[in-house]
Amino acid sequence: MTPATSRDTGPFPRTRPVPALAVRAAVLLIVGGLASIMTAWGFQLIGGYVPCKLCLEQRIPYYVGLPLAVLALALMLGGAAGSVRRTAAMLLLLAVGAVFAYGAALGIYQAGAEWGFWAGPSDCGGGTAAPGSAANMLNALRSTRVVSCTEASWRMFGLSFAGWNAVISAGLALLALAAAAALRRGTSS
Repeated sequence: MTPATSRDTGPFPRTRPVPALAVRAAVLLIVGGLASIMTAWGFQLIGGYVPCKLCLEQRIPYYVGLPLAVLALALMLGGAAGSVRRTAAMLLLLAVGAVFAYGAALGIYQAGAEWGFWAGPSDCGGGTAAPGSAANMLNALRSTRVVSCTEASWRMFGLSFAGWNAVISAGLALLALAAAAALRRGTSS
């Protein structure tokens, strides 16, 4: 028996190129996610908004989803994208989509509580480290804006921080699913 001579069979089958749509969607997901979490940190560190417990929980999908998206992108771009790498990248992107869908649900929950559609968590409110002295306590109270889970401290175009997080997280989830779908189809457009 002689070895197979076809280009797609034999001991070293030719791999398909990674779809450009999958790469673009993953890059956009990473850039958009980084911009969003950096904006949240900017409002906290520069703007003085202290995040509530639910606000901090809404950041977790970024801390989990973005590294997974970077890993998926690395698998897509790392050399020949064989079927194992492509499948692993697709599964990671599906996980990223689920993580950001959870983040969108958290944002919807908090935004709905802010609008009074349903009750928010009873144990939620912003907090800071205790001041060192009584004099510092008064200064801390003047300079710190505590963000409650059920009161929107800021709105733009009618959406609060939580509302914008719901929109952005849903968009990031859709980008992750679009990248996974493009990998599954395998078209290089």
